[in-house]
Amino acid sequence: MNYYIIPLAIIGLFLFFKFFFVVKQQTSAIIERFGKFQSIRTSGLQMKIPLIDNIAGRINLKIQQLDVLVETKTKDDVFVRLKISVQFQVIKDKVYDAFYKLENPHDQITSYVFDVVRAEVPKMKLDDVFERKDDIAIAVKQELNEAMINYGYDIIKTLVTDIDPDLQVKEAMNRINAAEREKVAAEYEAEAERIKIVAKARAEAESKRLQGQGIADQRREIARGLEESVDVLNNVGINSQEASALIVVTQHYDTLQSIGEETNSNLILLPNSPQAGSDMLNNMIASFTASNQIGEEMKRQNAKKGLGGKKSNE
Repeated sequence: MNYYIIPLAIIGLFLFFKFFFVVKQQTSAIIERFGKFQSIRTSGLQMKIPLIDNIAGRINLKIQQLDVLVETKTKDDVFVRLKISVQFQVIKDKVYDAFYKLENPHDQITSYVFDVVRAEVPKMKLDDVFERKDDIAIAVKQELNEAMINYGYDIIKTLVTDIDPDLQVKEAMNRINAAEREKVAAEYEAEAERIKIVAKARAEAESKRLQGQGIADQRREIARGLEESVDVLNNVGINSQEASALIVVTQHYDTLQSIGEETNSNLILLPNSPQAGSDMLNNMIASFTASNQIGEEMKRQNAKKGLGGKKSNE
Protein backbone atom coordinates (compact mmCIF):
# COMPACT_ATOMS: atom_id res chain seq x y z
CA MET A 1 0.00 0.00 0.00
CA ASN A 2 2.83 2.43 0.72
CA TYR A 3 4.03 2.09 -2.84
CA TYR A 4 0.77 3.63 -4.12
CA ILE A 5 0.64 6.63 -1.76
CA ILE A 6 3.45 8.59 -3.33
CA PRO A 7 2.19 8.25 -6.95
CA LEU A 8 -1.34 9.12 -5.85
CA ALA A 9 -0.05 12.18 -3.99
CA ILE A 10 1.85 13.31 -7.06
CA ILE A 11 -1.20 12.84 -9.24
CA GLY A 12 -3.32 14.71 -6.70
CA LEU A 13 -0.95 17.67 -6.68
CA PHE A 14 -0.82 17.66 -10.44
CA LEU A 15 -4.62 17.72 -10.71
CA PHE A 16 -4.80 20.39 -8.00
CA PHE A 17 -2.49 22.71 -9.88
CA LYS A 18 -4.34 21.97 -13.08
CA PHE A 19 -7.70 22.75 -11.50
CA PHE A 20 -6.67 25.84 -9.57
CA PHE A 21 -4.54 28.84 -10.43
CA VAL A 22 -3.81 32.25 -8.92
CA VAL A 23 -4.30 35.66 -10.55
CA LYS A 24 -2.28 38.52 -9.08
CA GLN A 25 -3.67 41.87 -8.02
CA GLN A 26 -4.22 44.40 -10.87
CA THR A 27 -4.07 41.55 -13.38
CA SER A 28 -6.69 39.79 -15.48
CA ALA A 29 -6.37 36.26 -16.91
CA ILE A 30 -7.95 35.25 -20.23
CA ILE A 31 -9.45 31.71 -20.20
CA GLU A 32 -10.06 29.87 -23.47
CA ARG A 33 -11.89 26.56 -23.91
CA PHE A 34 -10.72 24.56 -26.88
CA GLY A 35 -9.20 27.72 -28.34
CA LYS A 36 -12.35 29.81 -27.90
CA PHE A 37 -12.74 32.68 -25.46
CA GLN A 38 -14.36 31.47 -22.27
CA SER A 39 -14.03 34.09 -19.54
CA ILE A 40 -11.92 36.75 -17.87
CA ARG A 41 -10.70 35.98 -14.37
CA THR A 42 -9.70 38.68 -11.88
CA SER A 43 -7.27 38.57 -8.92
CA GLY A 44 -7.46 35.72 -6.41
CA LEU A 45 -7.69 31.91 -6.48
CA GLN A 46 -9.46 30.70 -9.64
CA MET A 47 -10.46 27.30 -11.02
CA LYS A 48 -10.47 25.85 -14.50
CA ILE A 49 -11.06 22.43 -16.08
CA PRO A 50 -7.78 20.74 -16.87
CA LEU A 51 -7.10 19.80 -20.49
CA ILE A 52 -10.24 21.69 -21.50
CA ASP A 53 -9.69 25.23 -20.25
CA ASN A 54 -6.44 27.04 -20.94
CA ILE A 55 -4.95 30.32 -19.73
CA ALA A 56 -4.46 32.17 -23.01
CA GLY A 57 -2.71 35.16 -21.42
CA ARG A 58 -2.65 37.71 -18.67
CA ILE A 59 -3.30 41.45 -18.96
CA ASN A 60 -1.58 44.01 -16.72
CA LEU A 61 -4.11 46.53 -15.36
CA LYS A 62 -1.52 48.86 -13.82
CA ILE A 63 -0.64 52.23 -15.32
CA GLN A 64 2.22 51.64 -17.74
CA GLN A 65 4.62 54.03 -19.43
CA LEU A 66 6.00 53.88 -22.94
CA ASP A 67 8.87 56.18 -23.95
CA VAL A 68 8.99 57.06 -27.64
CA LEU A 69 11.95 58.90 -29.24
CA VAL A 70 10.87 60.87 -32.32
CA GLU A 71 13.19 62.75 -34.69
CA THR A 72 11.59 65.43 -36.83
CA LYS A 73 12.22 68.84 -38.40
CA THR A 74 10.94 72.22 -37.23
CA LYS A 75 9.57 75.06 -39.33
CA ASP A 76 12.98 76.78 -39.40
CA ASP A 77 14.62 73.57 -40.76
CA VAL A 78 16.22 72.39 -37.52
CA PHE A 79 16.29 68.67 -36.80
CA VAL A 80 15.28 67.89 -33.25
CA ARG A 81 14.70 64.74 -31.21
CA LEU A 82 11.74 64.64 -28.83
CA LYS A 83 11.18 62.08 -26.11
CA ILE A 84 7.46 61.46 -25.58
CA SER A 85 6.39 59.54 -22.47
CA VAL A 86 2.93 57.99 -22.80
CA GLN A 87 1.19 56.76 -19.64
CA PHE A 88 -1.61 54.34 -20.44
CA GLN A 89 -3.82 51.74 -18.73
CA VAL A 90 -6.02 48.86 -19.84
CA ILE A 91 -9.70 49.56 -19.12
CA LYS A 92 -11.09 46.82 -16.85
CA ASP A 93 -14.33 46.56 -18.78
CA LYS A 94 -12.46 46.21 -22.10
CA VAL A 95 -9.89 43.56 -21.29
CA TYR A 96 -11.26 41.42 -24.14
CA ASP A 97 -10.64 44.18 -26.71
CA ALA A 98 -7.17 44.92 -25.31
CA PHE A 99 -6.14 41.25 -25.55
CA TYR A 100 -7.72 40.19 -28.85
CA LYS A 101 -7.79 43.31 -31.01
CA LEU A 102 -4.13 44.35 -30.80
CA GLU A 103 -1.20 42.08 -31.40
CA ASN A 104 1.35 44.59 -30.06
CA PRO A 105 -0.16 47.67 -28.36
CA HIS A 106 3.26 49.30 -27.83
CA ASP A 107 3.93 49.39 -31.57
CA GLN A 108 0.45 50.78 -32.17
CA ILE A 109 0.94 53.60 -29.64
CA THR A 110 4.40 54.35 -31.02
CA SER A 111 3.01 54.73 -34.54
CA TYR A 112 0.38 57.22 -33.41
CA VAL A 113 2.98 59.22 -31.47
CA PHE A 114 5.21 59.45 -34.54
CA ASP A 115 2.28 60.52 -36.68
CA VAL A 116 1.11 63.30 -34.35
CA VAL A 117 4.56 64.68 -33.49
CA ARG A 118 5.67 64.81 -37.12
CA ALA A 119 2.43 66.63 -37.96
CA GLU A 120 2.65 69.23 -35.16
CA VAL A 121 6.36 70.06 -34.79
CA PRO A 122 6.98 71.09 -38.46
CA LYS A 123 4.44 73.89 -37.89
CA MET A 124 6.60 75.43 -35.13
CA LYS A 125 9.97 77.11 -34.95
CA LEU A 126 12.57 75.65 -32.62
CA ASP A 127 11.95 78.25 -29.88
CA ASP A 128 8.22 77.57 -30.11
CA VAL A 129 8.83 73.83 -29.64
CA PHE A 130 10.41 74.56 -26.25
CA GLU A 131 7.70 77.04 -25.28
CA ARG A 132 4.72 74.98 -26.51
CA LYS A 133 5.74 71.47 -25.57
CA ASP A 134 2.54 71.14 -23.54
CA ASP A 135 0.54 71.77 -26.72
CA ILE A 136 2.40 68.91 -28.40
CA ALA A 137 1.68 66.62 -25.44
CA ILE A 138 -2.02 67.53 -25.48
CA ALA A 139 -2.26 66.88 -29.23
CA VAL A 140 -0.63 63.45 -28.81
CA LYS A 141 -2.97 62.56 -25.92
CA GLN A 142 -6.10 63.54 -27.86
CA GLU A 143 -5.06 61.57 -30.93
CA LEU A 144 -4.12 58.50 -28.92
CA ASN A 145 -7.31 58.59 -26.84
CA GLU A 146 -9.50 58.68 -29.93
CA ALA A 147 -7.62 55.78 -31.49
CA MET A 148 -6.82 53.54 -28.52
CA ILE A 149 -10.14 53.76 -26.66
CA ASN A 150 -11.63 51.34 -29.18
CA TYR A 151 -8.91 48.83 -28.33
CA GLY A 152 -9.50 48.98 -24.58
CA TYR A 153 -6.66 51.35 -23.68
CA ASP A 154 -7.05 54.60 -21.77
CA ILE A 155 -4.33 57.23 -22.28
CA ILE A 156 -3.76 58.76 -18.83
CA LYS A 157 -1.22 61.40 -19.75
CA THR A 158 1.45 62.23 -22.32
CA LEU A 159 4.58 64.22 -21.52
CA VAL A 160 7.32 65.75 -23.64
CA THR A 161 10.20 64.87 -21.33
CA ASP A 162 13.14 65.87 -23.54
CA ILE A 163 13.84 68.15 -26.50
CA ASP A 164 17.27 67.61 -28.00
CA PRO A 165 18.29 69.69 -31.05
CA ASP A 166 21.41 69.01 -33.08
CA LEU A 167 24.70 69.67 -31.27
CA GLN A 168 25.68 72.57 -33.55
CA VAL A 169 22.27 74.17 -33.02
CA LYS A 170 22.64 73.91 -29.24
CA GLU A 171 26.09 75.52 -29.41
CA ALA A 172 24.69 78.34 -31.57
CA MET A 173 21.81 78.86 -29.12
CA ASN A 174 24.28 78.99 -26.23
CA ARG A 175 26.36 81.60 -28.08
CA ILE A 176 23.26 83.69 -28.74
CA ASN A 177 22.24 83.45 -25.10
CA ALA A 178 25.75 84.40 -23.96
CA ALA A 179 25.79 87.38 -26.35
CA GLU A 180 22.41 88.55 -25.07
CA ARG A 181 23.59 88.32 -21.47
CA GLU A 182 26.80 90.21 -22.30
CA LYS A 183 24.73 92.91 -23.98
CA VAL A 184 22.51 93.26 -20.92
CA ALA A 185 25.58 93.30 -18.65
CA ALA A 186 27.17 96.04 -20.79
CA GLU A 187 23.98 98.10 -20.60
CA TYR A 188 23.90 97.77 -16.82
CA GLU A 189 27.59 98.69 -16.57
CA ALA A 190 27.06 101.74 -18.80
CA GLU A 191 24.07 102.80 -16.71
CA ALA A 192 26.09 102.38 -13.51
CA GLU A 193 28.93 104.44 -15.00
CA ARG A 194 26.49 107.16 -16.06
CA ILE A 195 25.03 107.29 -12.56
CA LYS A 196 28.54 107.61 -11.13
CA ILE A 197 29.40 110.46 -13.53
CA VAL A 198 26.13 112.28 -12.79
CA ALA A 199 26.58 111.85 -9.04
CA LYS A 200 30.19 113.02 -9.26
CA ALA A 201 29.18 116.08 -11.31
CA ARG A 202 26.45 116.93 -8.83
CA ALA A 203 28.88 116.53 -5.96
CA GLU A 204 31.44 118.76 -7.68
CA ALA A 205 28.78 121.36 -8.43
CA GLU A 206 27.65 121.34 -4.82
CA SER A 207 31.28 121.52 -3.68
CA LYS A 208 31.94 124.51 -5.95
CA ARG A 209 28.81 126.23 -4.72
CA LEU A 210 29.75 125.72 -1.09
CA GLN A 211 33.34 126.71 -1.82
CA GLY A 212 32.19 129.93 -3.50
CA GLN A 213 29.87 130.62 -0.59
CA GLY A 214 32.75 130.04 1.81
CA ILE A 215 35.05 132.36 -0.12
CA ALA A 216 32.35 135.03 -0.21
CA ASP A 217 31.81 134.68 3.53
CA GLN A 218 35.56 134.78 4.12
CA ARG A 219 36.01 137.95 2.10
CA ARG A 220 33.01 139.51 3.79
CA GLU A 221 34.52 138.80 7.21
CA ILE A 222 37.93 140.08 6.08
CA ALA A 223 36.33 143.32 4.90
CA ARG A 224 34.42 143.63 8.16
CA GLY A 225 37.65 143.01 10.11
CA LEU A 226 39.55 145.61 8.11
CA GLU A 227 36.77 148.11 8.65
CA GLU A 228 36.82 147.50 12.39
CA SER A 229 40.64 147.75 12.47
CA VAL A 230 40.60 151.09 10.68
CA ASP A 231 37.94 152.41 13.07
CA VAL A 232 40.03 151.33 16.08
CA LEU A 233 43.16 153.01 14.68
CA ASN A 234 41.22 156.19 13.86
CA ASN A 235 40.03 156.34 17.45
CA VAL A 236 43.67 156.54 18.66
CA GLY A 237 44.60 159.37 16.27
CA ILE A 238 45.83 157.42 13.25
CA ASN A 239 44.25 158.55 9.98
CA SER A 240 42.77 156.13 7.40
CA GLN A 241 45.78 156.18 5.09
CA GLU A 242 48.22 155.38 7.89
CA ALA A 243 45.87 152.72 9.25
CA SER A 244 45.62 151.06 5.83
CA ALA A 245 49.39 151.07 5.47
CA LEU A 246 49.80 149.52 8.92
CA ILE A 247 47.25 146.80 8.17
CA VAL A 248 48.88 145.95 4.80
CA VAL A 249 52.34 145.72 6.38
CA THR A 250 51.01 143.56 9.22
CA GLN A 251 49.28 141.16 6.77
CA HIS A 252 52.47 141.05 4.69
CA TYR A 253 54.57 139.87 7.62
CA ASP A 254 51.83 137.48 8.77
CA THR A 255 51.92 135.89 5.32
CA LEU A 256 55.72 135.53 5.43
CA GLN A 257 55.47 133.92 8.87
CA SER A 258 52.81 131.47 7.61
CA ILE A 259 55.00 130.50 4.64
CA GLY A 260 57.97 129.93 6.95
CA GLU A 261 55.96 127.44 8.99
CA GLU A 262 55.09 125.32 5.91
CA THR A 263 57.94 123.16 4.57
CA ASN A 264 56.19 122.05 1.35
CA SER A 265 54.55 125.30 0.30
CA ASN A 266 54.25 126.18 -3.40
CA LEU A 267 53.23 129.81 -2.80
CA ILE A 268 55.21 132.55 -4.62
CA LEU A 269 55.27 136.18 -3.34
CA LEU A 270 56.35 139.11 -5.51
CA PRO A 271 58.07 141.23 -4.10
CA ASN A 272 58.86 140.57 -0.41
CA SER A 273 60.92 143.55 0.82
CA PRO A 274 59.66 145.79 3.68
CA GLN A 275 59.16 148.61 1.17
CA ALA A 276 56.85 146.38 -0.83
CA GLY A 277 54.00 146.87 1.61
CA SER A 278 54.20 150.65 1.27
CA ASP A 279 54.46 150.44 -2.52
CA MET A 280 51.42 148.17 -2.66
CA LEU A 281 49.44 150.61 -0.49
CA ASN A 282 50.50 153.62 -2.56
CA ASN A 283 49.52 151.87 -5.76
CA MET A 284 46.13 150.97 -4.29
CA ILE A 285 45.56 154.57 -3.11
CA ALA A 286 46.62 155.95 -6.50
CA SER A 287 44.25 153.62 -8.32
CA PHE A 288 41.38 154.51 -5.94
CA THR A 289 42.13 158.25 -6.40
CA ALA A 290 42.23 157.92 -10.18
CA SER A 291 38.98 156.04 -10.24
CA ASN A 292 37.34 158.66 -8.02
CA GLN A 293 38.57 161.45 -10.29
CA ILE A 294 37.22 159.66 -13.34
CA GLY A 295 33.89 159.22 -11.59
CA GLU A 296 33.71 162.91 -10.66
CA GLU A 297 34.59 163.94 -14.23
CA MET A 298 31.82 161.74 -15.62
CA LYS A 299 29.34 163.25 -13.21
CA ARG A 300 30.29 166.81 -14.32
CA GLN A 301 29.95 165.89 -17.96
CA ASN A 302 26.57 164.34 -17.36
CA ALA A 303 25.49 167.45 -15.46
CA LYS A 304 26.58 169.71 -18.34
CA LYS A 305 24.66 167.57 -20.81
CA GLY A 306 21.61 167.83 -18.63
CA LEU A 307 21.81 171.63 -18.51
CA GLY A 308 22.33 171.87 -22.24
CA GLY A 309 19.19 169.83 -22.81
CA LYS A 310 17.15 172.09 -20.58
CA LYS A 311 18.36 175.28 -22.40
CA SER A 312 17.44 173.91 -25.80
CA ASN A 313 14.01 173.04 -24.54
CA GLU A 314 13.52 176.59 -23.32
